[in-house]
Amino acid sequence: MTELTASAKLKQFFLLFRQAVAGSEQDYTTGSIRKAVFLLAIPMIMEMMMESVFTVVDIFFVGKLGNAAVATVGLTESVLSLVYSIAIGLSMAATALVARRVGEKNFQEAAHAGMQTILFSVVLSIIIAFVGVSSAGSILRLMGANEKMIVDNIRYTQIMYGGNVVIMLLFLINGIFRGAGDASIAMRSLWIGNIANIILCPLLINGLGPIPALGLKGAAIATTVGRGIGVLYQLYRLFIKRGLLNFYLYQLKPHKELLLQIINIGGTGTIQFLVSSASWVFLARLMAGFHEAAMAGYQVAIRLLIFFLLPAWGLSNAAATLTGQNLGAGKPERAEKSVWITTFYNVIFMISVSLFFFLFGEPVVNFMNSDLQARHYAIQALRIISLGYIFFGVEMVMLNAFNGAGDTRTPTYVNLVGFWLFQIPLAWVLSQYVIKEPKAIFIAILISAFVTAALSFYLFRRGGWKTVKV
Repeated sequence: MTELTASAKLKQFFLLFRQAVAGSEQDYTTGSIRKAVFLLAIPMIMEMMMESVFTVVDIFFVGKLGNAAVATVGLTESVLSLVYSIAIGLSMAATALVARRVGEKNFQEAAHAGMQTILFSVVLSIIIAFVGVSSAGSILRLMGANEKMIVDNIRYTQIMYGGNVVIMLLFLINGIFRGAGDASIAMRSLWIGNIANIILCPLLINGLGPIPALGLKGAAIATTVGRGIGVLYQLYRLFIKRGLLNFYLYQLKPHKELLLQIINIGGTGTIQFLVSSASWVFLARLMAGFHEAAMAGYQVAIRLLIFFLLPAWGLSNAAATLTGQNLGAGKPERAEKSVWITTFYNVIFMISVSLFFFLFGEPVVNFMNSDLQARHYAIQALRIISLGYIFFGVEMVMLNAFNGAGDTRTPTYVNLVGFWLFQIPLAWVLSQYVIKEPKAIFIAILISAFVTAALSFYLFRRGGWKTVKV
């Protein structure tokens, strides 16, 4: 009897998994919360895993070009993270607005809100492209790159900034789909983009037959084209193969009230991530003050850490959708219960990742990089920073719940305290005056993870997010 029960449970798990991956229209304001978390989280986790694959694939192939190329990618990505912050901030606005309207069963306004965020993001990305391409050399110089590194690799930075519209749209449109509760489309767009990147990256970096070896420039082209293909799939799902929401070009006509809402929610959300991203830029600058091998090792470790953080972020995105839709349906208690269940699952996942890095971190790093010194710093970073993964897991879910409710201000304050009032000063003091080694920065990241998690937990328990109007 027990075996039959276990077999039935296993069969049910795979049926739900297939349903989650295939995607379907669901009402997440009623029924089992655990099932809702599962159906949303599986495609969101797989989506974020694919986003992290972009960085890991790039650093794997670029690593063969030497430490200077790896360092250039790291410095560029550190500043490009500001673009990611804007994209994520706008996607938060899209998710919050769309989820709230879907919870109210106002599907026409949900689609209209989504299209207005697309309009705003495209205009903004054009401005960013112009500034980024024209100032690429100055950006690398500001981040500590030497003149040879700039001359040899500036094209990588220019291409990445010039094509930032695909980064913007990929995040933003996925935010729309997540708000509507169909996370499987967001997942598939990343799968398609990654398959293209995996094929193009070695092809354009190393060359093949008539295709010349473009080196680091090839990595930028491959990543941009790969993401662009993912965006084309998104547009296909928006305008041709429609689902719960119907999108039309006329909805792109500027709507003052909606744009102001997007600026209000997305602007604060952008500042929220700019605060955290800018802190990583500062940490990268501190690492550049040591030596090239330390910087290269740090970049390898950060990409591996992000590879596992992004799936956890995907799981926490389920909390954002469930919070927004249930608040829209007038069910704040159900929204809160959804967050606690998601937090539990995320903590379990993060504990398993920490164990993985302690057991298998060294062979993974050795596979990613051939320089002995860089390997040393990468392994050291993995083992220290991953100790704080349980805190990252709690913080992610809590802050995403605030964002899903449309309260992007609270996470901004949390990030200001955790990163700029705590992490940055601690990293600077430890690295310059106390430990005076790269591991000082890793220790500062670990300690600040605890501080931000504790603050997020406290503010969520207070419950002010339940009264936010969107």
